[in-house]
Amino acid sequence: MMENDKFLSIKSWSPEDRPREKLLLKGKSALSDAELIAILLGTGSKTMSAVDLAKKVLQNTGNNLHDLARLSVKELMKTKGIGEAKAITIVAALELGRRRKELDTDEKPKISSSKDVYEYLKSDLLDLPHEEFWVLLLNRANRVIRENQISQGGVTGTVADPKIIFKMALEELASGIILAHNHPSGNLTASQADIDLTKKLKESGKLLEIQVLDHLILAGQKYFSFADEGIL
Repeated sequence: MMENDKFLSIKSWSPEDRPREKLLLKGKSALSDAELIAILLGTGSKTMSAVDLAKKVLQNTGNNLHDLARLSVKELMKTKGIGEAKAITIVAALELGRRRKELDTDEKPKISSSKDVYEYLKSDLLDLPHEEFWVLLLNRANRVIRENQISQGGVTGTVADPKIIFKMALEELASGIILAHNHPSGNLTASQADIDLTKKLKESGKLLEIQVLDHLILAGQKYFSFADEGIL
């Protein structure tokens, strides 16, 4: 074996530095993302150890596990040293993580109607002297992953940035979103700006496979649902 290969080989490392042995000695939390992925890979390539190859995979997604989870087998195989078997192993492991995350939200409310949305958000949006824009992030079972305030404005309006909304949705691997904002004036009429924003978000969501399920306007003890009114 060449001297360079010995340097790259994990077998030549101290046992406490080898990913598998390190997990046994120090526990899973002691391993870096790259070391955990290296265990999935099993082996490296002719020029890189499994850890170095894992680091390269992570670097290609900005060291962001959410971005890594969105890659397909073919996209992962674009990294030199990642064959089909290694790519499938990574995809399968991250899919298990995603499914576990969905199970963690099983006790959270399931949204089945606009009334459910109103009941869920009314404590946050009613009786405010200013407008606020919120978004509910939902999983495939329409259970709430989390809710987020997107912006806060004045008495007559607030701004909702689509980039912020979909960034949150992508980070949480949401399958659907529901938009909501309040009208302190008590007026339930959807403005042209509300309609235009909703259409823009709906079209953007299609590209990202994130469905815009509804947009609610809350005013006093009443609400207006874009879905119910057939204008979504």
